[in-house]
Amino acid sequence: MSYEIEKTDEQWRAELLPAEYQVLRRAATEMPFTGEYTDSKTGGVYSCRACGAELFTSEEKFDSGCGWPSFFDPKDTAAVELVEDRSYGEAQTEVRCARCGSHLGHVFAGEGFPTPTDQRYCINSISLKLRPDEN
Repeated sequence: MSYEIEKTDEQWRAELLPAEYQVLRRAATEMPFTGEYTDSKTGGVYSCRACGAELFTSEEKFDSGCGWPSFFDPKDTAAVELVEDRSYGEAQTEVRCARCGSHLGHVFAGEGFPTPTDQRYCINSISLKLRPDEN
């Protein structure tokens, strides 16, 4: 897969903090209930921490109680890439930044949350950077 932003592994390692690198470039997962944005109610736009692409907004964020920030839809469907992930022994859908290919988290459907899409984009806080609304 080719992306608008392509960098070598060495470049990503130089630009990202070690924990950011592990999640964004190696598809690790941060511990639940530890992320910066898990409980955030701040309005704004959530961008990819690796490349700055706008991914989600606070308008689509909801409290799922899962321990990671949850969104029912991306800001723009073209902003994220959905990829089949069988790394944990069962089929899941990985969510990546469509601009740089960085791992963001996973998306789940049919869980019964009262949201317009019945989807839960379960995203690592460390994959995101919030630009608060100017009020």
